[in-house]
Amino acid sequence: MRHKISDWDDAYANGINIAQGDRWPAAWVEPAKAYRDQVEAAGRAKLGLAYGDRPRNRFDLFLPEGDTVGLVVYVHGGFWIGLDNSFWSHFAAGAVAHGYAVAMPSYTLAPENRIAGITVEIGKAVEAAAGMVDGPIRLTGHSAGGHLVTRMITTTSPLPEAILERIANTVSISGVHDLRPIINTKMNQKQRIDREEAYAESPALLEPLPGARVTCWVGATERSEFLRQNALLANIWKGLGAETDTVEEPDRHHFNILDGLADPDHPLVQALLS
Repeated sequence: MRHKISDWDDAYANGINIAQGDRWPAAWVEPAKAYRDQVEAAGRAKLGLAYGDRPRNRFDLFLPEGDTVGLVVYVHGGFWIGLDNSFWSHFAAGAVAHGYAVAMPSYTLAPENRIAGITVEIGKAVEAAAGMVDGPIRLTGHSAGGHLVTRMITTTSPLPEAILERIANTVSISGVHDLRPIINTKMNQKQRIDREEAYAESPALLEPLPGARVTCWVGATERSEFLRQNALLANIWKGLGAETDTVEEPDRHHFNILDGLADPDHPLVQALLS
């Protein structure tokens, strides 16, 4: 069957295409705050840590009970134009239960920042968190965050060699890996992506680092563009020598796909920590 996208805004619109989709992101606010309060009360949260000079250059760090076995960095979505790290705190729970520290950074949003600038900021956030936590580093991110974490493991990564050598695994959740289609959307009035930046900042158009491992994880009921973007990166990078896997989780959409991160026994957490 032939198919051509004529409405790029609808192709990347999640809330209006999900039953009761207007619940999110507000549905995450209360459980995220409850988790922060709980971990902070236990003395295992370091909130608002600076990794740069700009107001949103901050990250929260959630620590496990007992010894720390490594670091997970979770990068939030919002199409590079919205939200901050406060919505997602409870999704640290799965990795924390396995002894990992979890860092959750915010970053300077478009239009105040360009995609290339956000990439640099996330690199600084990963480096700052890695300086506080020993052991292997595992990266994960959702939607725009999936783009940003896979961008970290390309040959043009902003990360220094010593940090890159510690990255054991990357999981992109509903990631946007080719920025060229976003140029066709109205939201690009804020993102200001042009073709030059799309080619320089799209993981699917870049080469993975030697030894890169990536899992591309998406909800099976997501928009077809997110399913395509998910399969795209794994397909291309497999041909460039990376170790890749693709998962379409049944009965999950663009928002509840993240629920697995809060469950220590969920396959999404197991894939991240593998």
